Amino acid sequence: MAHKKAGGSAKNLRDSKPKYLGVKLYDGQTAKAGSILVRQRGTNFTAGTNTKLSKDHSVFALKDGIVKYGSKRKQNFDGTSKKVKVVNII
Repeated sequence: MAHKKAGGSAKNLRDSKPKYLGVKLYDGQTAKAGSILVRQRGTNFTAGTNTKLSKDHSVFALKDGIVKYGSKRKQNFDGTSKKVKVVNII
C-alpha cells in the first residue's frame, strides 16, 4: 500500500512576478539626482538633458530639477521619439 496520497502535477499554476514598469515621475514633478523617471523594456523614452539611460533602458536623473517630457523627431525613422529631460531649478 502507498503511504501517501497521489500528489498529481499541475503545470499552469505558476505566474511571473510583476515588473512595475512605466513612468515613475510625471511632467512638472521634481526629481532628485539618481531618481528613476521611467522604467521600460526597450527605448520608448530616450534620455535628454540631465538624464541618462541605464543598462536595462531605465531613464534616470543626473541632477536635481523638474521633469519635462517632449517629442523629438528621429532622423532615420518615420515616427517620433518621446524625450525625457530634467530642467535645473535656479
